[in-house]
Amino acid sequence: MNKAILMGRLARDPEIRTTQGGISVCNFTVACDRRSRDEGGNWKNEADFIPCVAWRQQAEFVNRYFEKGDRILVSGAIRPRSWEDQSGQRRYTTEVIVNEVEFCESRRTSRQSDDRDDYASSSQQGARMIDSGSSDFLPEVDLDDTSLPFDF
Repeated sequence: MNKAILMGRLARDPEIRTTQGGISVCNFTVACDRRSRDEGGNWKNEADFIPCVAWRQQAEFVNRYFEKGDRILVSGAIRPRSWEDQSGQRRYTTEVIVNEVEFCESRRTSRQSDDRDDYASSSQQGARMIDSGSSDFLPEVDLDDTSLPFDF
């Protein structure tokens, strides 16, 4: 089974193009956090930058609703490929061919295009609807993560 699931932030804005056959393809890079220990045994954060490729409607969706810095959840298959560059050198890469994309943030604070503004206002509106419900049925949620019994 070849399945990759990534959650991270877009390292740069998605780049969309259209093939000669009229199919949309979008390239983007997901920066995923990785924790490791240094020589002193202390935890340190590092990032892996994973290239991703979305096709057709997924490509248009990513390009329309995501930009650099946005949190994203991607699932797909890992696929290596090679090509010959302009100087005749053989080049290799490994990328995730995207099958599914999901939002990881419920609110957008600043957007530039009308489509993104529409998404932001509907997301914020939905969040307000949840918050305005009766608190009789909602448990108290402590968002302070300093009391967790493990490290992040």
